[in-house]
Amino acid sequence: MKSSPPPQPASIEPDPSPQALGYPVIFAYGFRPFFLVTGIYAAVAIPFWIGLLHGLELPQTALPAYVWHAHEMLYGFIAAAVAGFLLTAVPSWTGRRGYAGAPLVGLLLLWVAGRVATTVTLGLPALWIAIIDLAFVPALGLTILPAMLRSGNRRNLVFIGLLALLFASNLHFHLSGAAVTGPLLLGMNTMLCMLAMLGGRIVPAFTSAGLKEGGLDIRIRRYQLLDKMVLPVVGGVLVVDLLLPESLFAAAIAAIAAVLMSTQLGRWQGHRALRNPLVWVLHAGYAWLPVSLAIKALGLTVVTMPGASWLHALTVGAFSTMIMGVMSRAALGHTGRALVAPRGMIAAYLLVTGAALLRVFGPMLLPSALLTWSVLGALLWCLAFLIFLVVYAPILCRARVDGRPG
Repeated sequence: MKSSPPPQPASIEPDPSPQALGYPVIFAYGFRPFFLVTGIYAAVAIPFWIGLLHGLELPQTALPAYVWHAHEMLYGFIAAAVAGFLLTAVPSWTGRRGYAGAPLVGLLLLWVAGRVATTVTLGLPALWIAIIDLAFVPALGLTILPAMLRSGNRRNLVFIGLLALLFASNLHFHLSGAAVTGPLLLGMNTMLCMLAMLGGRIVPAFTSAGLKEGGLDIRIRRYQLLDKMVLPVVGGVLVVDLLLPESLFAAAIAAIAAVLMSTQLGRWQGHRALRNPLVWVLHAGYAWLPVSLAIKALGLTVVTMPGASWLHALTVGAFSTMIMGVMSRAALGHTGRALVAPRGMIAAYLLVTGAALLRVFGPMLLPSALLTWSVLGALLWCLAFLIFLVVYAPILCRARVDGRPG
C-alpha cells in the first residue's frame, strides 16, 4: 500500500500592519526599536561618561561613574542589540509571526526604565533600582520562549540559557552592592559564548552568500571537529573564570580558545570578501574574539598588560564591531533593501575598528597617556554609531520598500 506523504505545515500569514493596530512603523518588527535605541545609547552614553570623567557638571548617576559605564555597556547597549537580534531571528528559526506592536512597546519600556533607574538619581532604594533594572532580560526570554518550545527545535534553547546567565550576572551585580569584577566577568563571558555561537553560524554563511553574489562561487569548507571544539572550549573559559579567575588555568584555556577561533576564522575565506563591507566587517568583529583571549592569556602569564586591555578588545572590538555589522545587514534585508552597504557605513566600520585599536593597543605603547587613548577611542566609537544613526534611523522608522509588513 502506497503511503501518503506527511502533512505539510500550514503557511503562516504575516502579521497585520502595526499601523492598522495603532502603532508606528518602528514597532513593526523586533529589530526596529532595539537597533535604533542601541545606536542612540551608543552615541549618547559614552560622551556622558567622558564628561563625568572630566568633572563636567552633569547629573550624577545612581551608580559610581566607572561602575555605571561598565554596567550600562553590558546590560544597556549590548542587551538592546541582543534583544533586536533575537526578536528578529526567532521568527525565522521557528516559523512564527514576527513580533510587533504591544510586545515590543512593553519590552522597550522595560529597557528604558532600567536605563533611567541606573542612571538618574531618583532617590529610589537599591532594591527598587535592582528590580527595575533586572526586569528586561527575563521579559525578553519569556517573550521568545513559547515560540522556541512550540517549534520542536531544541537547538536554539541555548540562547534562553545564555539569557539566564546574563540575568544571573546582573543579579549578582546588584546583590554584591554594585561590585564590578565578578558580575562583569560572568556577563562578558556569557556574551563571549553567545558571540562565538552566532559568529560560527552567520559569518561563514554570509561570507559564502556574499562571495556568490560577487561572482565567486566558492564553497567554504567547514571542519566539524574544529567547529565542535570551539564552543565547549569557550564555555570552559566562562567556567574557569568563575572558579579560578586570573589563574594559570584561566590563561591556558583562553590561549587554547584563541588558537581554535583563529584557525576557524582563517578557514572562512574572509580575505576574498574585502570588496563586500557587509561581510568583511563580520570577519573583523569575529577576529577580535581570539585577539581578546590571546591578550588575556598573555596578561595572565608572561606580559604585564594595561588594566582591562582584553576586556576592551572584547567589548570595543568584538562586541561593538559585530553588533554594528549584524545590525546594518539585518536592517537592510528585513526592510526589503539590497544587501549593499549604504554610503557612509564603510567609514563607520573603519571608525569602530580604529576605536578598538586605539583603546586596546594605545595604552600598551604609551601607558602614561591612558586617559588620552580612552577619550580618543571613545570619540571614534561614538562617531561610528552617529554615522550608523544618520544612515539607519530613516530605514528603521520607515516601511519596507517592497510594501510587505514587517
